[in-house]
Amino acid sequence: MQNGRHPVLWLTLCWLLAVVLVTDVLWFVRGGAREVDDARVGVLVPAVAAGPVFTDPPVVLDPDDDSAEPPTEAGLTTALTSLLTDNRLGTSVAVSVRDAETGTALFSRNSDTPVTPASTAKTVTAAGVLLAYGPSYRLTTKVLRGSAPGEIVLVGGGDPTLAFDERNSYPGAARLDTLAGAVRTALKGEKVTKIVVDSSLFQGDETGLGWDSDIVSGGYAAPVNALTVNGGRTDAIPKHVTPRTSTPDLFAGQRFAELLGAGDADVVRGKAPGQAQQLAELKSPPLSHIVDAMLQESDNVIAESMLRLIAVKKGVPGTFANGSAELKTVLDEAGIDTSGYGMVDGSGLSRLNRVTPNLLTGLLAAAVGTKHPQLRTLLAGLPVASYSGTLADRFEGTSAIAGVGLVRAKTGTLSGVSSLAGMTVTTDGRILTFAAVANGVPAGGTEGAEAALDQIAATLAKCGCR
Repeated sequence: MQNGRHPVLWLTLCWLLAVVLVTDVLWFVRGGAREVDDARVGVLVPAVAAGPVFTDPPVVLDPDDDSAEPPTEAGLTTALTSLLTDNRLGTSVAVSVRDAETGTALFSRNSDTPVTPASTAKTVTAAGVLLAYGPSYRLTTKVLRGSAPGEIVLVGGGDPTLAFDERNSYPGAARLDTLAGAVRTALKGEKVTKIVVDSSLFQGDETGLGWDSDIVSGGYAAPVNALTVNGGRTDAIPKHVTPRTSTPDLFAGQRFAELLGAGDADVVRGKAPGQAQQLAELKSPPLSHIVDAMLQESDNVIAESMLRLIAVKKGVPGTFANGSAELKTVLDEAGIDTSGYGMVDGSGLSRLNRVTPNLLTGLLAAAVGTKHPQLRTLLAGLPVASYSGTLADRFEGTSAIAGVGLVRAKTGTLSGVSSLAGMTVTTDGRILTFAAVANGVPAGGTEGAEAALDQIAATLAKCGCR
C-alpha cells in the first residue's frame, strides 16, 4: 500500500478510466452516440433492428473496499469554503459531497435546499428511465395498414434519435429509409396514397411550463412528440442548437412519404385502427446508447422523450406531469432519497424545476454502488473533464487542471444558473459524488461561474482532505 491507495481498488479504478477513455474516443470518432451497424430486415413481418451493438466492458467499481480513507468534513470544509464565496458564483450556492461507497454525506452547504438544477436534471431523468426499462431496452417505430386501400399508419414509439438515413444523424440511429424499404417489400407494389402519423404515445402539452419563450424558436428543443426524427432538427444535423420543426410528426411523415417514393401522398395526423396488420417495425439502439447521447451533449429532446417514456412504462398517459410524478415513483422504489424533489420536465429547461444537491449526489452514489447495476450507463455517459461532451472545453485553467480525466460530470446552464454534478476519485483512491449549483450567477457571467465550478470539482480530485 502506497499513499493510502489499496492496490485492488486502484487497479479497478484505472480500468474504469480506461473503459471511459475508449468509449469516449468512439463517441468523438462517430460524432455522438455509440455506433451500431446497419439495420436488418426480418422475413414474415419485416422487423428492422438497429443491428449488432458495440458492447462496452462492464463498468466495475469496488465500493466495498474501504481501505482508501474518505475525506473528513473538516478537511472538505477547509478546502471548499473559500471557493464557495467566489463572486463568480453569485449569491446562492448549494453543494453536496458524498462518499460513493457508503452514501454518507461528507460536506453540505445548503445541500437539502431545492434549487433550479438546469441540465444536471438530466441525471435524474437518466436514472429514472434506466431503472424503469433497463439499459438494453429498444424503442419500436411501427408501420401498420390503414383503414382504407393505399393508406398506411406510421406509429411513433418515442425514439427521438430516429433518423431519415445515414447522413447527418445520430450515429447508430434506427433509420426511416430502411423502414421504408421494408414497407415497400411488404406492400408488393401497392401504391401508398395516404400516410397517417400516430404520435399518440405522448400526450398533453408539447412544451414545458417554465420554458423560456425562445426554446423552440431558438433551436434548443423541439415540441415533445412520440414521432420525432433527428430530434426534430430540420437540417438533420445532430447539434445542440439548430433549427427545429414545430410539427415533428407531420415532418417525419412527409419525409417518410418521400423515402417510400410516395411524395404526393396525403400526410395527416390520426390513430392506428384496432387490430391493424403490421407491415414493418424499426428497433432503436438500446436505451443505454440513447441515454449516453442525452448526457454527453445535453440533448433536451431526448431528455423529454425519456421522461414521458417513464410515464408510459407505469401505465399512465405520457405527459409532462405524469412523467415527472412517475420519475419520482421510480426513484423512490429504488430507495433513492427524493426529499425536495420538484421536477416539472426531464431536460432541466424549466425554471420551475427543483431538486436538492443531496438528491443528485444520492442517485450518483446509487449508480456507483452494487444494488442497481442498470445505472452504470449513467456513469459511462457522463462527460469527462477536458475530454468529451459538454466538458470537452472545460477544466483548462491551472486552478482546475487537477480534475482533467478524473472528473466525470453533467453540466447545467440557464441564464443565471450554472451547475455541475458528477463523480471523481480522490488522490487516496476514494470515489466521491458531488453536486454544486449556483442559482444567482451574475448577468453575462456563465463562463466565470463554470470556471469556479470546475475548480470545486478539481479540488475534490486533488484533495485527500483529511
